[in-house]
Amino acid sequence: MDLPTFWFLLIAVLFTGYFILEGFDFGVGILLPVLGRDDRERRVLINTIGPVWDGNEVWLITAAGGLFAAFPGWYASLFSGFYLPFLLVLLALIFRGVAFEYRHKRPEARWKARWDLAIFLGSLIPAALWGVVLGNLLRGVPLDARHDYTGGLLDLLNPYALLGGVTTTALFVTHGAVFLALKTTGEIRTRAGRLAARAGTATAAVTAAFLAVGLTIRHTPAAVGLAVAAAVALAGTLVATRVRREGWAFVGTAAAIGLTVAALFAALFPTVLPSTTDPAGTLTVDNAASSAYTLKVMTWVAVFFTPVVLAYQGWTYWVFRRRIGVANIPR
Repeated sequence: MDLPTFWFLLIAVLFTGYFILEGFDFGVGILLPVLGRDDRERRVLINTIGPVWDGNEVWLITAAGGLFAAFPGWYASLFSGFYLPFLLVLLALIFRGVAFEYRHKRPEARWKARWDLAIFLGSLIPAALWGVVLGNLLRGVPLDARHDYTGGLLDLLNPYALLGGVTTTALFVTHGAVFLALKTTGEIRTRAGRLAARAGTATAAVTAAFLAVGLTIRHTPAAVGLAVAAAVALAGTLVATRVRREGWAFVGTAAAIGLTVAALFAALFPTVLPSTTDPAGTLTVDNAASSAYTLKVMTWVAVFFTPVVLAYQGWTYWVFRRRIGVANIPR
C-alpha cells in the first residue's frame, strides 16, 4: 500500500470515528426538547454527554488537519466549494459549546430555554449539513480543470445531498436515543428506548434509500458489501431495542453509522472529489496528495500520537460509564 492510499484510509477512519462518536451527542442535543420534560430531566440529558462531547470533536480537528497536510488539493477544493456549509457547521458547534458552558450560569427559566435552543440548533444543523457534504462528496461537484469549484449554493442542495442530510440526521437521532437508553435510568430510559424503536424503522428505510441511490452513482464491490453490512447492523439495532438490550443496540447504531460512511469512502476511492462538469477537474488520491516526504513524516507522527488519543478517550468513557437519572441531579 502506498502512502497516499494509506492516508486516504486514515482520513476515512478519522471521519468515521467522528461521525460515530459525535453522532450520539448530536442526537442527544436534538432530543433535548423531546425527552427532557423539565429542567432536571434536561440536565440529565446534558450530563450524559457532558464529559465526552468536546473530546469527540478532537476527531474532527484531527481529520481536518490530516486532510490539509496529506491532501492539500482535496482540502482546498473541498473547503472553498463547501465554504458556506462548513461555516454554518463551525458556527453551530461554537454556539453549542458555549451553550453547554453557560446554561447553568443563571437560574432563570428563560435564560436556560435560550441556551437549550442553542444546543438543539447547534446539534441539528451540523447533523444535517454533514449528510449534505457526504452526498455531494460521492455525487461530485462542478470543478474546472484547475480543480476550482464553479458552482453555487444551489448546486450543493441537490436532491441526493438533501437525502444525505435527512439520513445523517435520522441516524444520529436514533444513535442518540439508544445512547440515552443506555446511559439513563427511570422514565428517561423508558422514553428513550421507545423513541429509538420508533425512529429506528424510519432510519433504516431512509438509510437504505441513501445507500442504494449512492451505489448507482458509483460503486465498488467493497462499497456494496459495506452497505449490506450497514443494513444488517440497523436490522440488529431494531431487534435489540425491542428486547431492551441497550448495549447491543448502541453497538448496532455505531456500526450502522460507521459502515455507511465507510461504504461512501469505499465507493469514492481512488477519487477524492469527482467533477461533474470537467473530467480533468476530478481529484484523486494521486493528484491531490502531498509529497512523499511529507506523507512519510506525517505517518511517523500518526503512529506515535494515535494510540495516545485513543487511550485517553477510552479512559474518559470508562470513568464516566455509569448510568445517571433525575435522582443524581440536585434540585
